[in-house]
Amino acid sequence: MEDTAIFAGGCFWCMVKPFDTIPGIKKVISGYTGGHVPNPTYEQVASHTTGHTEAVKIIFDPKVISYQQLVEIYWHQTDPTDAMGQFQDRGDNYRPVIFVKDEQQRKIAEASKKALADSEQFDDPIVTQIEDAKPFYPAEDEHQAFYKKNPLRYQMEEMGGRETFIKQHWQG
Repeated sequence: MEDTAIFAGGCFWCMVKPFDTIPGIKKVISGYTGGHVPNPTYEQVASHTTGHTEAVKIIFDPKVISYQQLVEIYWHQTDPTDAMGQFQDRGDNYRPVIFVKDEQQRKIAEASKKALADSEQFDDPIVTQIEDAKPFYPAEDEHQAFYKKNPLRYQMEEMGGRETFIKQHWQG
């Protein structure tokens, strides 16, 4: 049995590894969703003209890991108070979004977002959007499993600000 989840939280390069290493997750695919152009390229999405957001599609076994657990992992990878990007990644194509495929996922995501807001862990409001899933287009091969293919670039370019934020806000 398989299920899917789609999350956007900045550059998709950084969203793969936290999910890729968790038991019950069968595959994490970098891609684009939420826009109005079929089969967009990385260059088109980066031009901010397609309406797409960089995202990851997670294929998982719900007998091993729940959607609720995936949402909790997601929160710990993002700054839920930043509506126009994540860390050094700026623009609408990097906005934080939980894309839900049905009413059950919507209820779980909304309850989790409310619990995070009620926790008062952040001084600013939680602005991560919860939107209906739209067609998901896998990114080009060079963007898949980027952290494995380009570990030094992944570490230097993508994780500096994210790692610092995560350590400050989610750990300890």
